[in-house]
Amino acid sequence: MKDRLLRINQIIGQSEVTQEQADENRQQGKSPRTPRPYMEPLLPVGRSTFWKGVAAGRYPRPVKLGSRTTVWRESDIVALINQLDETC
Repeated sequence: MKDRLLRINQIIGQSEVTQEQADENRQQGKSPRTPRPYMEPLLPVGRSTFWKGVAAGRYPRPVKLGSRTTVWRESDIVALINQLDETC
């Protein structure tokens, strides 16, 4: 069975952006400029905290797909969540 690959937003979640918010952002030159659904976080940490954890070795190392795409193996993230559950 192949391991699923997760992008950072699938790990730390993302807030919803409605079509109206996206239109307003586009007019003001802000991001995000396209609507997006809400994603429940697997790990309730911010983006910079997650990257600091990766750099410090507390969180799993990513897999690079090409020059711009970074993903994590789902099994590595599940193992991290289980490890964090055991320590709490």
